[in-house]
Amino acid sequence: MEKNNNSNSKIETVNPATGKVIASYDNEGAEQVNAKVRAARQAFASWKKTDLAERADLMRKLGRVMRKNREEYARVVTEEMGKPIRQSLAEIEKCAWVCDYYAEHAEVFLRDQLVPTEFRKSFVSFEPLGVVAAVMPWNFPFWQVMRFAVPALTAGNVGVLKHSSVCLGSSLKLKEAFDDAGFPENTFQVVIGDYRAGEALVQSDIDAVSVTGSVNTGRRVAELASKDLKKFVLELGGSDPFVVLEDADLNQAAHMATQSRLLNTGQSCIAAKRFIVVKEVADKFTKLFVENTQAEVVGDPLDAKTTVGPLVRDSQRQALARQVDDARGKGGNVLVGGRPVGGLDGYFYEPTIVSNVNHEMEMVKEEVFGPAAPIIVVENEEQAIMEANNSEFGLGASIWTSNIERGVRLARQIESGIVSVNEMVKSDPRMPFGGVKKSGIGRELSEFGIREFVNIKSVVVKDVQSKLLVE
Repeated sequence: MEKNNNSNSKIETVNPATGKVIASYDNEGAEQVNAKVRAARQAFASWKKTDLAERADLMRKLGRVMRKNREEYARVVTEEMGKPIRQSLAEIEKCAWVCDYYAEHAEVFLRDQLVPTEFRKSFVSFEPLGVVAAVMPWNFPFWQVMRFAVPALTAGNVGVLKHSSVCLGSSLKLKEAFDDAGFPENTFQVVIGDYRAGEALVQSDIDAVSVTGSVNTGRRVAELASKDLKKFVLELGGSDPFVVLEDADLNQAAHMATQSRLLNTGQSCIAAKRFIVVKEVADKFTKLFVENTQAEVVGDPLDAKTTVGPLVRDSQRQALARQVDDARGKGGNVLVGGRPVGGLDGYFYEPTIVSNVNHEMEMVKEEVFGPAAPIIVVENEEQAIMEANNSEFGLGASIWTSNIERGVRLARQIESGIVSVNEMVKSDPRMPFGGVKKSGIGRELSEFGIREFVNIKSVVVKDVQSKLLVE
């Protein structure tokens, strides 16, 4: 949970492309948080009894609301955190997709599962836990909320969101969307506040919590939730390897390397962050990667031609500059970029590629959350996999090779929750999403995600046996 040292009761949101204040909000305290949780619990009493088909129908309506208001919601996202508008529009469309997906498949995912035993009947049922809290970050303000809320509410839970103080307008638009779709009062609520409101929410009368954020945020939430043995799912940081083998289609790999590194201005936990290239093709791949990166358009994120917007805060830009300067000072070769963008207001940084890197450099040891890419050259496939696994994170990874069988074989060797062969890493409602090591605990999306916040209940039924009457 992000720390805000400002003791004021107001929180301001700022447009990172201009540095200008967008809006000011009252900071809710523990008393207000607890009141919302109590209201959520009252709503749960009836929501859990609502027929699954009715809950699914409301999800379909929510998907229609998302599509109807797509342009409005996307503009809010772009103005609050700087995502290029085309990417914001795609994010809202993805939110509609997850609504449609669970509306269509929830009945199968939550259906009782019969188990053959010696008894008359044995089955497993999936029943909602209750009030599920969410502590969410700013980088995908709608999508990260929806990938928790849609499966949780479809399963019969109710939700209370504490969003990042960066994107409070987005959180209120999400609340409006659930209301417009016709969800019962207090089944989805929003807490407005800083990290203290988040901590109050986790310590309140909730049953479970879903977190997307930094490792430190995950640790703190897990610490607080564990005191009362509350269930938690953590989706944390990533330092995803992008492995280019000697038989890869280098034009495709270089194009997708650029897309994967610069999506959302590099501010994504599943963006490619370590580019591991076999020596045989390193020079050619690097040349193509640089050319693709130079073709990107940095500028006003509301302009449809822009592909790289600002970083979310000046502190984020400073952290990225520190990592790049550290690499430069330790012998790294900055091939393109490497400095803040001149002539623009806001928190812009040039798309950057650094070669000749080593493990003493911060941009190799740490997660890079911005448009900068280190290239790591290795001798062969074996070294590539060793390098890919040489990280405290394990969220996503991609492998680039023309040999599909080879790609699948190596995918099994990578320590990661997601591995893509000849594709950039993406979240997908149809596939489980989450990581290993310090990248998190639990899974979101697919049938696995909807079952994270349910009671998996075993029921065994035995025939009543009549007593023998002895005269």
